[in-house]
Amino acid sequence: MVRDIPFFSMCEHHLLPFFGHAHLVYVPDRHIAGISKIARALDTASRRLQVQERLTAQLADAVLSRVEPLAVACRLEAEHMCMSMRGVHKPGHRVVTTAVRLATNSSANGSGSAVAPRDLLDMLGH
Repeated sequence: MVRDIPFFSMCEHHLLPFFGHAHLVYVPDRHIAGISKIARALDTASRRLQVQERLTAQLADAVLSRVEPLAVACRLEAEHMCMSMRGVHKPGHRVVTTAVRLATNSSANGSGSAVAPRDLLDMLGH
């Protein structure tokens, strides 16, 4: 599990930044990922104009496709400047998004994953 990876991105709707921390947990199968690779995947996706929901999904999908774990879950918590600076003026808020992905086929003894999505979310503190 990797917690509190900082990220910064730009909202594609308002062209204002949003920033926060990402948390990721995965259950390895044959491969493991270096921690820096997870941070690099987050940096790559967050450099584009984004919405937080898509960024969360892209991080989970990147880990699933490159590391091929049994399961992966991501949680992003971010403050959006469009809500802090304009509109309702509520600085300090947190928008929380999650994504869970399960492998469709597994090499683990020829059986499917026994990982429950709820267990992954619990690990993330959801």
